[in-house]
Amino acid sequence: MKHLFIAAAFALFSTSGWADAEHTSFAFGEPAPAAKATRTVEVVLKDIAFEPSSLQVKAGETVRFVLINQGQLPHEFNLGDKAMHAEHQKQMVAMQGKLFTGGMDHSQMGHGEHGHDSGNTVLLQPGQRGELTWTFRSAAPIEFACNVPGHYQAGMVGPLTIE
Repeated sequence: MKHLFIAAAFALFSTSGWADAEHTSFAFGEPAPAAKATRTVEVVLKDIAFEPSSLQVKAGETVRFVLINQGQLPHEFNLGDKAMHAEHQKQMVAMQGKLFTGGMDHSQMGHGEHGHDSGNTVLLQPGQRGELTWTFRSAAPIEFACNVPGHYQAGMVGPLTIE
């Protein structure tokens, strides 16, 4: 039953909604239009893993990530450093808590650097496909991760090396 409530809440977020939002730039890069991509990488989201488990890109490269959730749970693909993931996890837990108190306040999702409208995150329901296109600016220690509560801690995270 708890999973049903969580899935219903995630269904409220459109995976294409971030495309209309004002995006944030990060030290490691920023969102880009798919037409600017020089390479496409398919990433499969499973329960509780990514395929591939690590990624490599070049500084200055624009990569179109095609994301496929083959799992039975909602998952996200989020680009960021460890601190960004920790902050986003707090926001995801807070959002989950709203499910059991009679509603959700979307303003609490952290619109800005770590929310779902920053261009560095795509949230997918089971069976859903999505895309994220990113221009990588400079070498930085970042990860791609799922910050749905408990998923990062269970190992749904991988290194992204910017050369």
